[in-house]
Amino acid sequence: MMYPFMALDDDTEIVHSDMQPDGRVKVYIEKPDAEYGFRHATCYLPDYTWEDIYQFSPDDIKHYEEIIKSTAHLIIEFSQEGGFEKATNF
Repeated sequence: MMYPFMALDDDTEIVHSDMQPDGRVKVYIEKPDAEYGFRHATCYLPDYTWEDIYQFSPDDIKHYEEIIKSTAHLIIEFSQEGGFEKATNF
């Protein structure tokens, strides 16, 4: 299951998975694009392994990694609690 985590002001959406049995969490980034439909990339925590990068530049990935690193503790916590809404009782 994937849970909403953050929406950026440029319409980029960041979602995350449940924590997997191996301790990893999938973080998926998607941004609408008129030419390509959606740009997207996947980052796995806690090791920040990137894959499936489509139409994001290295600078874009660096920017998103900074965002993920600054919020990784929350993503990891929420991944164990069933997402933000369950973790915060909304």
